[in-house]
Amino acid sequence: MREYTIDAKDMDEKTLNRSIKEHALDYDKLIIKNPQSKHNIAAGLIEEVEIEIVGSAGYFVGTMVDGAKIHITRNAGWFAGDNMTGGELIIEGGSGDGAGQGIYNGTVVVKGDTGSRTGEIMKGGTVIIGGNSGFMTGLLMMGGRLIVLGDVTDDAGESIMRGTIYVLGQVKSLGKKAVLKHTTLDDQNELKEVLTKYGFELSDIDYTNFKKITNGETKTESGGKK
Repeated sequence: MREYTIDAKDMDEKTLNRSIKEHALDYDKLIIKNPQSKHNIAAGLIEEVEIEIVGSAGYFVGTMVDGAKIHITRNAGWFAGDNMTGGELIIEGGSGDGAGQGIYNGTVVVKGDTGSRTGEIMKGGTVIIGGNSGFMTGLLMMGGRLIVLGDVTDDAGESIMRGTIYVLGQVKSLGKKAVLKHTTLDDQNELKEVLTKYGFELSDIDYTNFKKITNGETKTESGGKK
């Protein structure tokens, strides 16, 4: 594997992203040292390259990426993985509000806690939170799966349209249109497959304790809503 190291210490965000995009054409893996929580790291990157950010990233890390695999060794700010269309973003620590906002495909993994509105308006893909998630988790969710191993606070699944939120911990309250259901054996097997892939070790009992939040509205035979 061909690797290249970028020292971001004295770079502004635009210079850093220009360097990432240029070197992504020639190398398989980029290592970014001294990121200093800069914003918009790897924004809009479409090359299928591995990126290791040694430290923390700021807002909108990995926004609109398509195919890159990004690993952050510490934390990330708001809207990590925003509008991703493919690839992976793995954050070893926690993240701010809106992790996985609007993703179409790919996977966002936050191993610690997140702020509010996790998975907001996501259309597809997978978002995994290893800790707790704040209020309005899954706000206006349109598709995909959102998995929270800790607790979620107020108004979980607010105005959810499609997709599923899986929660292992406690759900403080549900938002409008959201209902809480038991998981099926198929759900549990699917959860085990994806969580094992990303290094989460749970017992068989844990998988049976997952709950799922979906849209609770039903349609009549004529297509209208009850």
